Amino acid sequence: MKVSNVWRPALLVAVSATILLTSCKKTEDGSVSPGNVSSTTAVADAEVNDWILQNMQTYYFWNDKIPANPNKSLSPDQFFASLLNTYNATSNADGDRFSWIQASAEALKASLSGQSKTTGMQYKLYYRDNAKATVIASVLYVLPGSPAAKAGIKRGDVISKVNGQMLTGTNYSELLSGSSSDTYTYGFATVATNGSIIDTDQTKQVTAIVFQEDPVFLDTTYTVNGKTIGYVVYNQFIPGVYKSDGTTDKTYDLKLDNIFAKFKQKGVNELVLDLRYNRGGYVSSSTNLASLIGKNVDASKVFYAQKWNSTAAAIYAAKYGANWNVQNFVTKSTTIGANLSRVFVLTTASTASASELIINGLRPFMTVTTIGTTTVGKNVGSITISDAAGRIKWGIQPITFKSANAQGFTEYGNGFTPSVEVKEPTIAMKAFGDLTEPMLSEAVFQITGTRSARRAATVEIDRPLIGSSLDEKAGGGNMYISDTELGRAH
Repeated sequence: MKVSNVWRPALLVAVSATILLTSCKKTEDGSVSPGNVSSTTAVADAEVNDWILQNMQTYYFWNDKIPANPNKSLSPDQFFASLLNTYNATSNADGDRFSWIQASAEALKASLSGQSKTTGMQYKLYYRDNAKATVIASVLYVLPGSPAAKAGIKRGDVISKVNGQMLTGTNYSELLSGSSSDTYTYGFATVATNGSIIDTDQTKQVTAIVFQEDPVFLDTTYTVNGKTIGYVVYNQFIPGVYKSDGTTDKTYDLKLDNIFAKFKQKGVNELVLDLRYNRGGYVSSSTNLASLIGKNVDASKVFYAQKWNSTAAAIYAAKYGANWNVQNFVTKSTTIGANLSRVFVLTTASTASASELIINGLRPFMTVTTIGTTTVGKNVGSITISDAAGRIKWGIQPITFKSANAQGFTEYGNGFTPSVEVKEPTIAMKAFGDLTEPMLSEAVFQITGTRSARRAATVEIDRPLIGSSLDEKAGGGNMYISDTELGRAH
């Protein structure tokens, strides 16, 4: 099947575009025509709410569940929430867990494209012990070139103080994200061999800046027992660098192309794809990566298809004809699929959306072995909708479709259970690419039958988890953007 160019990887259409998202055309986005509007907040909110409602009635996946007479006197964020088919584990397990709204459409687009004000590190938060009095931040990774990296912070570090104050259950949020100056002085702790946390006098000062994330964190190869293994750590599906005019280039897609060209030259015949912290991103980048990996795939093979509500589906079918909702693989000269019969994907509870699309989309063509813990279970996607006229500043990211692979499988809303379960340590994590790092080590064992020599480790203590900074990253697990003319899906 030939795919319509409606799925071109993503330039934004009428509104300022961003890498991940696109804006809607004024003639199609249901935007309210600007009219004579009073400057009062109440009237301004009413106009925003009319715009939200019109777009949701057209594009929201569950538009048949929208209340008949919603309360337009609410603030836009509350009004948007009132329209949702809210998820409930008991009574509405197929409901909406992922739609969201943001006061600034431009900030929304930038964050979905990997650009935000940040120190450059991501972490998990744990209570120090079962008493739940004090808190520690366990650093998951630090972006190369970021302020945190320049300060010498690295994966596996443990932060116990900020600006001289111990992190506690009541102050950690304010201390970690509430600095009016964007400058933080982090105090560190070490982990004793018995697993206890010992505070140190070491501090490092970091100032957050607007920073563009490079999602391709690491790539390398290993030769073990006659196997040539390629390893890629990929943290977000974004095509390239976000520009001030809302457009993007293809820097990161091309970087992956070059990595796989190198893998092909080196004769890589096994692949470990590390998506443990990848919350999702652009479908165009997911398609690009899948096309570099899939066995015997080309532009004639279906990567995934989308199911929209009947209103939106009728609009697109009339405009683009049959198969408008089908995304095929693309033909890539740098693919290593011919040398692969399987791929190993490292996953955690932070693996979502476009990452899960890779797992589901490749399974009809090759064995996909997941190692780690169960994924989020985001089998739905969204588009970014913003006002083409620029009058309304809000941006909405509603769920608009459900995805299925070439075999029609779509029901992974409970996540992908790992083929081999491996839990990450809570603290003192080893560097990416270290062959003794538990998840990578297990992948290499599954490939070669050989385990790397184990290093001495601290005792792992079961600490109560509070949450992760990844939950705040571009909507948390909400990303999975479609490359439609309306909006690019995450």
